[in-house]
Amino acid sequence: MSEQQTYATHRRFDPPYHFFLAPLSLVAVIAALTYLVRKPSVHHVLVLVAAVAFVLVVVKFRSYALRAQDRLIRLEETLRMERILPDDLKGRIAELTPKQMVGLRFAADAELAHRVREALDEHLEGDAIKKRIQVWRPDTFRV
Repeated sequence: MSEQQTYATHRRFDPPYHFFLAPLSLVAVIAALTYLVRKPSVHHVLVLVAAVAFVLVVVKFRSYALRAQDRLIRLEETLRMERILPDDLKGRIAELTPKQMVGLRFAADAELAHRVREALDEHLEGDAIKKRIQVWRPDTFRV
């Protein structure tokens, strides 16, 4: 990555998914619906069903990838926290939600304990945690 990753720049687009596959699947549904309205037939109903199935496949494939990524993040961050956190926080790692773990992955080692304490005590969600991070730890391997 050429620039320093921050809260403002950490989101990533996957061009084949975001700019081709997802829009194409929506266009297919709109086209199939248009044909069905203009000229109702069993064939056009089946085309619409296929287009809706295409949208569902596209959405589910992306959600599976993100879910697997979140599981890996949870594992990586648990191992990192067990190594870095003070003893009083190590016993509370299991209290962190998956969204909190995802947000905490961007906190540098030096501020991790402080961010974990805030997340637990204030019940912060991932986005709120990310906004509080002072020293950003980039994650360039995500989906």
